[in-house]
Amino acid sequence: MKSYLVAAATCAFLTACGGSDAVFGTGDGSDTGSGTDGGTDGDTGTPIQGDRVVPPGTPSPTPAAGIFRSEPTSTEDPYTGNGFARDVRYNAADDTFSVDNLGFDGDNTYSRGAAVSSLGPYAVYEADAQFLDSFDGEPVNQFRHRAIYGVSTSRNTQFAIVRTGAYVDYGFGGFIYQRNNNVNLPTTGQALFTGKVAGLRDYNGVGALEYTTADIRIAIDFDDFNDATGTRGDAVRGVMDNRRILNMDGEDVTTSTLSRINTQNNVSLTEIPTATFTVGPGVMDDNGELLGKMTSYYVDNEGRAQLFEEGNYYAIISGDNADEIVGVVVLETKRDPVAPSVRETGGFIVYN
Repeated sequence: MKSYLVAAATCAFLTACGGSDAVFGTGDGSDTGSGTDGGTDGDTGTPIQGDRVVPPGTPSPTPAAGIFRSEPTSTEDPYTGNGFARDVRYNAADDTFSVDNLGFDGDNTYSRGAAVSSLGPYAVYEADAQFLDSFDGEPVNQFRHRAIYGVSTSRNTQFAIVRTGAYVDYGFGGFIYQRNNNVNLPTTGQALFTGKVAGLRDYNGVGALEYTTADIRIAIDFDDFNDATGTRGDAVRGVMDNRRILNMDGEDVTTSTLSRINTQNNVSLTEIPTATFTVGPGVMDDNGELLGKMTSYYVDNEGRAQLFEEGNYYAIISGDNADEIVGVVVLETKRDPVAPSVRETGGFIVYN
């Protein structure tokens, strides 16, 4: 069986291109990384202008090489269990995923989903529901784990998301996104990118898991904002709409979700609010990495604007013509009465 490594900050990276075992490494072409905690024990990348740094991954990114990023671990993020998924590999020979460092997910090998095998252009995988006791063969029930994997048509970008929804808290999982090649960024003009989002929705305070889908459009102004430091100051806009929620059987539960949100919040929503990128300077760097804030709002029955979700987007531009972007969005709402907070983690690949 040939394994194609999607991402892991603790070891080398391989592309998922037809039979090639080219080393991905850390993006500078000289090493494969030596971190032992998801990449958090050393240089985690060149900071984007602003008050945050890019997630753990490639130590010395450049526009001339590949870049990978993974979800910050719990020591860097307030939600216990974040960033625990490691050594994530896609096995093309039998269309399976393997994920290390998550408890009670069978033998770490995830098969293509039964009830839901794909969400738009992205594949869905699930861990075994039971594992046989290694001593007497008795079945041991496992936690529910799901993974979503996306790879671009060019094979130059990929993402993976793993969540469980089996804990009272959000639980253990992670996300990874990566560029397998270089990028040549324009210095003038604007570009529009479109594509699909597929994600997993888990609950803090309730053990539950759902799938999500959406459309996404991202626009970049390569002329502005200007930056006095000499680094890029490109403006980035993004809109995520046509959002749907599906249960583990693939049934659309958007309407019932909105019904309980409406009842609790004095609102009459007919669709999940559109999430938008916050526009401002310093969200993009010379390596083609994007990092910024996202929010969504609704207007209640009293005519007042109310915050529905807030979170972040993380992305990387790819290609000689900067013609595709891979990334992950993480949004959290406190408006769903089922739990104190609900999180959506979605991956996307968009094209110009």
